[in-house]
Amino acid sequence: MATLREAQKMMTRQRLLEEGLAAFAEQGYSATTIDDIATRVGATRATFYLHFSSKAELVRALVERTNEMLVGIDNPTLTEVVASGDRAVLKTWLGRKFDQWPDIKDHITVSHQAAAVEPDIQDSIDSWFDDAIGNMKAGLDLAGRFDEGSRRVRCTIAFGELEFFSVRWMRHGWFVDREIALETMTDSWYHLLCEG
Repeated sequence: MATLREAQKMMTRQRLLEEGLAAFAEQGYSATTIDDIATRVGATRATFYLHFSSKAELVRALVERTNEMLVGIDNPTLTEVVASGDRAVLKTWLGRKFDQWPDIKDHITVSHQAAAVEPDIQDSIDSWFDDAIGNMKAGLDLAGRFDEGSRRVRCTIAFGELEFFSVRWMRHGWFVDREIALETMTDSWYHLLCEG
């Protein structure tokens, strides 16, 4: 059982993440200082440094949190979705991702802002994307679809479509009809990952 001190430490860390995200979303990554974040929590710079070594480390934790938010609802998993080869299963999974965009918008926006000035943040994002692409490829491997040499390429193209479209949505909202976008992306994913 966690002690009261451990619980308080976890709560402080959580508040630093939440208020850091809010400060970055309001002011931008570069303009936000560690003091800004600490002040929002009612803490000191020293308290911030007990939890994170830098703003970049806080953003890396936000990237991990975003991934947990995205995959936490995946049932079936992305590997299972791809392995199924079922268009309806693909569409349902993609629709859930579309529905998550409002919840992760600030996380993604802040991550990309930070990545522009912090190379290790870009490395974290790239690793996150590589994991997703790897999970998709594992689905193709399980199903035995397509030439083994083209599987990762197919998955990279499919994931790239989703990533590009999500970032466009986060900047501009639904500039096209959501249902048309979902049908079109489902068709593309089905062609890339299932027809063979």
